[in-house]
Amino acid sequence: MADDFKVSMLASGSTGNVTYIETPQHKILVDAGLSGKKIDELMQSIGKSLKDVDKLFITHEHTDHLKGVGVLARKYGMDLYANEKTWDAIDGKVGKIDIAQKHIFDRDSTQLFGDLDVESYAVSHDAADPQFYAFHHDNKTFAMLTDTGYVNDHIASVLTNADSILMEANHDVEMLRYGSYAWSLKQRILGDEGHLSNEDGAENLSKMIGRNTKKIYLGHLSQENNQIPLAHLTVEQILQDHDFAVDHDFNLLDTSPDWATPLSKI
Repeated sequence: MADDFKVSMLASGSTGNVTYIETPQHKILVDAGLSGKKIDELMQSIGKSLKDVDKLFITHEHTDHLKGVGVLARKYGMDLYANEKTWDAIDGKVGKIDIAQKHIFDRDSTQLFGDLDVESYAVSHDAADPQFYAFHHDNKTFAMLTDTGYVNDHIASVLTNADSILMEANHDVEMLRYGSYAWSLKQRILGDEGHLSNEDGAENLSKMIGRNTKKIYLGHLSQENNQIPLAHLTVEQILQDHDFAVDHDFNLLDTSPDWATPLSKI
């Protein structure tokens, strides 16, 4: 049943990213960008245990998505999924992992796991071969998109009308421009292989929200160049300008690298 399809953003932000998803048959993580201890604490905060997680999907090799992967793999024996170039980039960063736990998940493909279909799609980010995932169960979809400099037509087609969406709102452009980052880092973040701003996230959402869309999570906020209230207000205003009834037709929800969102149905 769709009511058994649930998600929690255990952590989302520039300092660490972990998402928990469950169906009747599977309990999975996407990324593990915090310490194993912190991820365990976040799982306990939503009443779940890492001992029950059977799969972990990796988006790319940056530390804020990878930090706890090796520890979790060795301690809990879960199966790990990433594309081949990402596995090559991970090599040496997470310690020894049993080869039987390592699985290839090609970008722009779909794999079936019992009651869960998982779809991957390439994003534009400065990593070896970054990809994100959409999860399909019982005619419901949860789709994720952070760590990309822009949204192409294929990504948009996957996310359009998804029931729940995690959308990047990484930075406020003015905060970034006038902040303390080196100019080269500012250019990287603002570039085609960087991150979506609050405005970028909102404008893309305005083309994706459909009748099925009930929950939108704003994710991967920069600690230095954004604030939760600012991101929320900016996205809300832009969506209202596009004639969307925010928090009426769908809920606009915040995330944090420090606390988990409530485990709720997709």
